[in-house]
This record gives sequence, structure tokens and C-alpha cells, in this order.
Amino acid sequence: MPVHVVKDGAGPSTQVPAQPQRISIPLLCPTSDCTGKTVKGRVVHKGPLVSMGEDNYVLKTVIQEEDSQQDMSPDHSSINVILFGALAKDYSESVSQGDVLLVAGFTVGKSPTAHKDKLHACNLQLAGDDAWVYVWPSTVSLRAFVPSKRTSPVSTEVTKAAKVVKYTYAPLSDLTPGVVVNVYAVVTFFKQPFRTKGTDYCSTLKITDQSNKKVGCTIFCDKLEEHPKIFKMGDIIRLHRVKTQLFNGAISLLTSHGFSVVTFDGTVGSPVVPRTSSGSFKFGEEDCQAVEALRTWAANQSLVPAVPCVPLSAVQPKTYFDLTCQLLAKAPVDSSCTLLKVWDGSKCPHPLLDVFVEPNTLEGSPTLSKDIANLTANVLVYDNHVEVSRQLKPGSYLRIYNLHAVPGASRLPSNDSGQSDQTEHLGFYLHGGSSYGKGLRVLPDDSPDILDLKRILETFSDSDINDSSLFEVWSTPPESIGMFTFFTLMLLCTISGFPVNIAYTHNGLEGRGLEETFGTTYVSAVILGASPDEIATERKCDHTVEQVSLAEVKSRGPPQVFHVQAQLKSYQPQRLYQSLKLYCHECKTIRDVPDDVTVGGVFSEAQKDVGPCNNGYWTLELNLPREPPSESPSRNLTLLISSQLMGKGKAKELIFLKGATLEETCRIASAYSNIVPVTSPQGTMTPLDLSAPFLFRGTKRYYGCKQCSQLKVGESLGEGVEVLDEKSVADALGVQLLQYGLLMKLELQDGTGSLEALLWRDAESFFHVSAEDAANDQEAQDRVQETMDRLCPPGSSMAERPWMDLCLSAYTVEENGQRLTCYQICHTDTRGTNPHTHPHTHATPSDT
Repeated sequence: MPVHVVKDGAGPSTQVPAQPQRISIPLLCPTSDCTGKTVKGRVVHKGPLVSMGEDNYVLKTVIQEEDSQQDMSPDHSSINVILFGALAKDYSESVSQGDVLLVAGFTVGKSPTAHKDKLHACNLQLAGDDAWVYVWPSTVSLRAFVPSKRTSPVSTEVTKAAKVVKYTYAPLSDLTPGVVVNVYAVVTFFKQPFRTKGTDYCSTLKITDQSNKKVGCTIFCDKLEEHPKIFKMGDIIRLHRVKTQLFNGAISLLTSHGFSVVTFDGTVGSPVVPRTSSGSFKFGEEDCQAVEALRTWAANQSLVPAVPCVPLSAVQPKTYFDLTCQLLAKAPVDSSCTLLKVWDGSKCPHPLLDVFVEPNTLEGSPTLSKDIANLTANVLVYDNHVEVSRQLKPGSYLRIYNLHAVPGASRLPSNDSGQSDQTEHLGFYLHGGSSYGKGLRVLPDDSPDILDLKRILETFSDSDINDSSLFEVWSTPPESIGMFTFFTLMLLCTISGFPVNIAYTHNGLEGRGLEETFGTTYVSAVILGASPDEIATERKCDHTVEQVSLAEVKSRGPPQVFHVQAQLKSYQPQRLYQSLKLYCHECKTIRDVPDDVTVGGVFSEAQKDVGPCNNGYWTLELNLPREPPSESPSRNLTLLISSQLMGKGKAKELIFLKGATLEETCRIASAYSNIVPVTSPQGTMTPLDLSAPFLFRGTKRYYGCKQCSQLKVGESLGEGVEVLDEKSVADALGVQLLQYGLLMKLELQDGTGSLEALLWRDAESFFHVSAEDAANDQEAQDRVQETMDRLCPPGSSMAERPWMDLCLSAYTVEENGQRLTCYQICHTDTRGTNPHTHPHTHATPSDT
């Protein structure tokens, strides 16, 4: 068993290796030699077990080193651990939050979520027979891993050495003045932290417990992040080492030396996940039971409002309410007011106030079509809340407390821009001060409070959003890649009968080439019972086979072709922009489309090169002012044009751009045919690192293969070429052009079972779009979304989904000495999503 649980009085079956050499978590890096070394930490988060197929599991957990001697922040002492296979399953069954782990046989990779979860920049990956985990449950103490002189080096045992610290919690009704206590309670009222006249922050709470005693609590902390993370009334709070005092004849609580606080979501049935910024805290099964008991009691006492937040669709004038929303954009109005543009996916029944700000002051992308302008609400934030609003990032999820709905524009700052006719329009104001709990707070992405909001926003009809906002959604992939994508790419190695090398750029893992050969694959689908107005597909295969069940498909050995009738149970990825991939026909490498953060970083790094270009190109330099004046130096924007093209009167057909940001490059590309961003190390002009696009054509971006490209820029550029397009520019620059592709995994189901099949080689004909268009064009994006929505309507039951007549190809892949069976859908032509089809003018990933 790869996971070993150590118990008090453990026998030889739970021995650890003699004198294991530990490496501190803050010291880990991708180049660390971890052979024979271990890492120890306490489990602070345990994710769900994810099944990727038969006996193939993945689980993510977070451990925190509690005794690090390094001068590092607590964030660097916490690290993501990814477990695979049987190890992941054993871990899920054996380990609980709060347990202590000793792990070995791991590899170190770059964490794709480090900038988002603020944990260690690396992660630990455990897989195979060499990986093992020793577990000390939270109820068992452990001592240093140094064998005594009486202990054999081969049979070192872990035994109980010290008494486990046990906390006692006092009922609120039993509190007396002048003592330090620990309490568990339900939050019935709270104010967001505010700055005092001194150097610290203060927050106030009202709490209660099963004794029905209501107690006030005042918390003082130097740092804002050390205050309790309370998101709504009804949250559960655990306070350690608070002092009782008598104030106005009533008992109240005040922070004392060694104070610590942990909070939990108060919703019955939600995961018991501690919320704290503490570097170390104790949490075991008894704590879990205390939280669950308070949740159940509070629900029965009606302490929590039935509707903690009001959606925009239910807002009435002259009322105060709490709003959960997503921030689209923000802008300063004046020194005491900030504008927040937010939405929650619902439409306010009243006309909303339009606030004018200078476009260059707006941070974010709030653009929505005029037909649904009321989906965006303008919130004016005043006074002490302005400081908090400056830290907000567009795209984050917010909860705004005690928001005031006010009709008219009489209080609108700078009310001089044609807004006087909005006297009947509704405006939203977060007034200054902290009375009645006024404030705003960022909700974490995994908060249960925003699950419904996310679901609404993610499934919102694409047709209601204009081209620019949809382009932003599609062209900005997630900051981290999910584990599903990794395993999907591993399966993808088998498609089309050629070897594929996987470049998994998000976490540094690089897959091996996997080879297998199989005959011509035909796959088709027909939606049974579809009317002319509904979706249907046309079969293009010319073979004849009997129809079988999915269970029979799985019982037969590949390679074979099957006809089945099935429904679409689910598909991945749900966010369809994640299905976009970049593929190299030369080396068979697949990579994800880089996000704007990655691309912007390449442009920022290139701006450090301020040297001249000596390629003999015609040059125009523009000096750009500092933005803002006090923070960044002035810089030059250089445009370089081939003298040869100028002589042919084609100067505007190809422009090299040096020193520009990503945003500036996109703006310039919208007006010219071909923009190539360049840098000039040692004075020689060369394209940027191929992590960024080497060419911008309007809204389209083109990428090159790092492995196969041999970059060059010569004066003979464009010689003998009549029309400059992405292929001719790539050839001239020595770039191996990457091809866009669409990759999806469909889970099929019939009465006998379920089966997963990939849609890759013929995904473009399936959707009647090219992958390149899907990366940039709204109409193509609509067609993909519409197809999937008709095959798997959001919120529908299996009984409401259409049956499909499918043709599946089964084939095998050899990996790590094991043969895996995979399935693929191809040669499928859908009908009914859009009467207009676009011919493909470029090669697809299957054209090899």
C-alpha cells in the first residue's frame, strides 16, 4: 500500500526509512535534487478524488511546513501536491485535513497556479511505485525522525512522544470577566475591518452559540489579512485566546496575546474548509463536528437570512441590500470616489444610471451590447472604501455590503456630461463609514457563495455579448491548466497514426512520443428524431457494421469500428476556449494557447532592450510619455519597414515593431496587415521569444514552434512573394507555423454504461468552423457553443437530450509498458447549427 498510516504504538508495518534527509519546502525549486529526500508538512487542504478512467485517478492536496527555519512568508511554506493512480485513491481513503505527511519519491515541477493561489512556485508530483506517503493522523503525535541508539536503523518506529494539545471551548453563556478563553460561535453581525487612528485595523462582530447568548467581539490586528475572513452572516468562527471583559454591563470579547481566528462557511452541507491567514493552526475531527453542529443549530434557529444577497433583478429603489457580483471594470472619479462596473448576470427592472468617466481612466473591459446595457451596474464607492477599491482587480468576484439603491443623479460626481436627464434612473452607492456593516470584500474563486453566480455567468448566452467582449473571453485561456487537459493530451498522442511529443508548458511536464498505427478511421453521428430546426449530423463513413451497446464496445478489443446509439452525458472543457490548441506538423508537438499574462510578460521583457537595430531597415522612432508620470521612465516605440517593400510601394503590408506593449501592438495591428514584434539583442533585429505570437494580423495571432523554428530576419524579406500572409511571413522569418486545433472529450452514455471519446481530427468539420476562426470570430464561437448546447442543453436531464447514432473507432496506445484503449469521433458533419458553412482554407491537424 503506497500510503502508510502511523498509529500510536505502531508496529513494524508503519516504519519509516532510517534517518531520511528532509528538504525544506521554501528551498524547493525545479532543479532540486530530490533523490532519497523527503518533505514533511501538515495537510491544510484536501481536494476531491478525480477519476480519469479505470484505475486512473488524480488528487490535489496542499501541505504546509510548520517548523521551517527559513526567513520566508507562510505562502512559500505551503505547496501543492499532485498524486496520481493508486496512490491518489489510497490517499483519498486514508488522509484527512490536519494530518501530517512525510512524502518521498516525488518530482518537482513549476506550479501553474502559483500567481493565483499565492502558494509555492513549484508543486510536488507523486506517481508510480517509487512514491510513498507516511501519514500521522491529527490525533497522533510524532517525534523527530532520528532513530535512538537502541533502535535498529532498519526498523525505526514512530511512536507517541508528547501529549497532543487539546483545546477547550467555553459556551458563551458561561463567560465571566477577566479570563482568556476559546470559543466556537455563529456570526450574526459583522463590520469589515477599518483603519483606526493608530497603526492597526479594527473589526467588530456579534456572535452567538447553542446557549443563545449573544456576545460582541472587537478584533485589533496590525495587518488587514489577519482579520477573520467573514463573508456573510451565519458564517462559523473559531476564536482562540480572546479575553473577556465587561463593557456597558455586558460581556464582550477582545483580542489578547497569541490570538488566532479561523472561519468557516455556515451553509449546511458545504465543505468544512478553514479560512485563515495563519501560518499554522490545529484542525481535526472534533473541530469538524463542532462546525457541523453549529451549522445545523443556526439553520434551525433562523439566524441566517433566507436571502443573504439580492440580485440586480430584484433591487427596488430606496433600499439597502447586499450584492454578490463580478467586477468588470473600475475608474477613479475623484479623490473620494471610485466607479465600479459590475454585473451578476441578471437584469435590473429599472433603468440604471450611466456614469461618464474618461475612457483612458477605465481599467478593465466592461463592454456589453447596447441591448443589454442594464446588465452592467455602476456602483459609486466613497470615502474609506476607496482605499479598498484601489486594490480590486477586474474579473474578481465581490460582495458589497449595505449598498444603497438611489433614484436620480443628484449626487453624481461631476454631473455635467449630459446626465441631468437621468433623474428617474437608479444609481448604486456605497456610502462612507462602517455603520450597518457597509463595505466590500473580494470572494475567493472557490467560495461556495459564488458557485451559482459563476454558473450563471459561464452559461450566459453568447448572443447577448458583443464581439469585443466575447473575443476577450475566448482569447484569454485560464491561468492554469486543469488536470483533465493534461490527460486528454496524453490520449491525444495516439490520434491519426503519428508520433506526438506533448509540450505541457504550464507546469513544465514534457510527455514522451507515443506511437501507434491503425487503419482509416471513420466516425459519424446522426441525431435521432431531430426536426429540421434542430441539430443533426450527416454520416460520411462508407463501412457497414452492426450496432452494439457501449458495454459491448468496451468488452471488445481494438482496433475496431463500432456503430452505437448514445446520448451526450457531459463534455470537457466546459469553457470552450480551453479546447483551442496549437499544433506543429513538423515535430507533432501540441501546446496550449498562451494567456495574455504570459504574452504580456514576453513583451515587457523585450522592452528592456533599448539598443539600436542595424539591419538596414527604414526606421521611425516615437518617444512615448511616462505612464503614469511618477512610476515608469519614458520609452521609444520603433517602427521598422523593409526598404525593399518600400521600393515596391508595399511599406504598409509588413511592419516590424520594437518597444511596444501587447496592448499597443494589438491596437496597431487593427490598422495594418502584418505586424511583427521584434527585439534587437546585440543590435540585430530578431522576432520575440516564440512564447508570444510572431505575427499579428488584425485580431488574429499566429504562433511558431520553438523546437522547429530557426529565426532570421533578412533584407530579402518578401522577395518573389505577391501576397504577404501568415505562411509567407513565417517562411521569411524562419518560423515553423503552428496550426490552431480544437480538442474536446465527450462522455457518451446509453442504457449499458458510459464511454469517453475524443473529438480532435475532425472537430472543425463537426462544428463547421475552423479553429483559427474560433479563436477570433464571434460567429464561429457562437456555432461551437450552439452545437454543444443542443447536444447537451444546460440544466437538462438525460431524458431531454437527443440520441445520437455514432460511429466509434477503437485503438490502442502503449504507455509505460501498458496498452490503453482509446476512442475517437471523426468524419462527422453536423447540420442545423447554422445554414452557412465556411470552407477550410488551411490544413487541419490531421493533414499529415
